[in-house]
Amino acid sequence: MSDKTHPVGLSIVIPVYRGAATIGRLVEALSQLRPAGGLEIILVNDGSPDESGDVCRRLAETATVPLTYIEHARNFGEHNAVMTGFRHARGAYVINMDDDLQNPPEEVVRLYDHARLGGWDVVYTRYAKKEHEGWRNLGSRFANRVADSLLDKPKGLYLSSFRCMSALVVREVTKYTGPYPYIDGLIMQVTQRISVIEVAHYARAEGRSNYNMRRLVRLWLNLATNFSVLPLRLAVFAGAAMGALGFLMALVVIVEALFFETPSGWASMMTLMLLISGVQFMILGVLGEYVGRAFLTANGKPQGVVREVLHPRRERVEPAE
Repeated sequence: MSDKTHPVGLSIVIPVYRGAATIGRLVEALSQLRPAGGLEIILVNDGSPDESGDVCRRLAETATVPLTYIEHARNFGEHNAVMTGFRHARGAYVINMDDDLQNPPEEVVRLYDHARLGGWDVVYTRYAKKEHEGWRNLGSRFANRVADSLLDKPKGLYLSSFRCMSALVVREVTKYTGPYPYIDGLIMQVTQRISVIEVAHYARAEGRSNYNMRRLVRLWLNLATNFSVLPLRLAVFAGAAMGALGFLMALVVIVEALFFETPSGWASMMTLMLLISGVQFMILGVLGEYVGRAFLTANGKPQGVVREVLHPRRERVEPAE
C-alpha cells in the first residue's frame, strides 16, 4: 500500500521511441487498472524522431491517472531511458514495459500482485510464445546464454524487459551513473530474491522493432564489459592457446628440418601467422573496449540528459486506496 515514503503503490515506466501510434492506446489501457495503492505512469521520450513528444504532452494534459512526461535531449538508448524513469518513480513497486503493446497491459496487476504479495524484490516475465522475428528470438537466447556465464543470476532465468522491481532495488540500481547501464546486470548485483511468472506476448501493433543488429550488439557489449572480467580472462586463455600452438608448430618445423628434405613452406607459415595475428587483434579489441569505456566514463559521458519534465497536475492525483 502507499505511504508517505511511496505516495503510490505502483509506478509504470515506459521508454518511448517511435511510439506515436501506440503510446496513447497503452496509456488508455493502463489508466483502467486499479492496483492496490494506486498507480502513476512515467513516459520517457528517448529522442524519438516521430511525433511521440507531441502525443505524450497531450497525454500529460488529458490522462486520468498521474502521468509524468520526461524528454531526453537526444537518443541515449532504452536502458538509459528506463534509468531516467526510475529516478522519477515514486511507487513502492516499479514496472517497466515497452511502448509497442507487445507487453499486455492486463498482465500488469498480476505481475505487481505477485511481487507485492510474495515479498519478491524482482519478478521477471517469461513468454509462452514470443511474437518477435526469428533473428530477434535467436539473439535473445544467445544473450541469455551469455548472461548465464557473465552474471550471478539463477540458471535459466529469462531476462525480459517486462519486469517488476521493489523500490529498494530501484533505489540501488539508480545509484549507477555510468553511461552504459545494463539494468539486469545491476539487478543481479543487488538481490537474488527473484521470481518469474508466465505472461502472454503479442505481436507489434504498429511498425517494426526499433532494435537492429547494431543495437543488440551494443547492448550485449554493455552486458559483457560492464559486469564481468570474463572476456579479459578468455583473452588470456586465447593468448595462451595460441602460444601453445606456436610452440607445437615450432617443434614440427624443427623435426621436419632434421628428418626431411625441406620444412613446411609459405602457405602453412602464412596460415599460422594469420591465425595468431587474428587472435592478437581480438585480444587488443577486448582490451580497447574496456579501456575506451573506462575513459568515456571518467570523462563524464552522460547517462542521459533531460530536456523537459512535465509533472502530473495536482488535481489529477487520486487518493491512495
